[in-house]
Amino acid sequence: MNYLPLESLKNAWIFKHKSLPIIEGDLAKIKPMNIERANILWDTFISRQVDHPDFFKKGDWPFDKNNWLEQGKWEGLWDSNEQALPELIEKHLAWDQNTVVYYCSSRDNVIETNWLIFKRCWKNFLFMDDGPILLGKKRAQTVQFTSNGYFKIGNKPSNN
Repeated sequence: MNYLPLESLKNAWIFKHKSLPIIEGDLAKIKPMNIERANILWDTFISRQVDHPDFFKKGDWPFDKNNWLEQGKWEGLWDSNEQALPELIEKHLAWDQNTVVYYCSSRDNVIETNWLIFKRCWKNFLFMDDGPILLGKKRAQTVQFTSNGYFKIGNKPSNN
């Protein structure tokens, strides 16, 4: 089995928070990967050197400033009643709603869902804001969220 029950996440509360309710049908499509699968995805698409975004270094594509195009602020929208993602992210990630996405918080913590569900529930995901990278399956475009309330959009190199 490649996935864990959502309740088994140590921070599963982020998807059950009273102020940001998620409908059952969407909850069923938020799938934490088991450690083995998360490790493979992280090693393949993020880094073979480090296990957390805080430690990216030379040789990791997210460390290379040339892979990042622009930055913006997510925190103001997150604190507001507005449901939409920041416009810059929406424009950069012009993905089909069924695109499989991976929210990569660390080598052992990768959550799979689809673009539609992520867009609806992005505020829940961003309770985990310590550098996670959002990737789309077979997509170059990416976003990294940081705990200072900013995000950066970019493209991962095609060899990753």
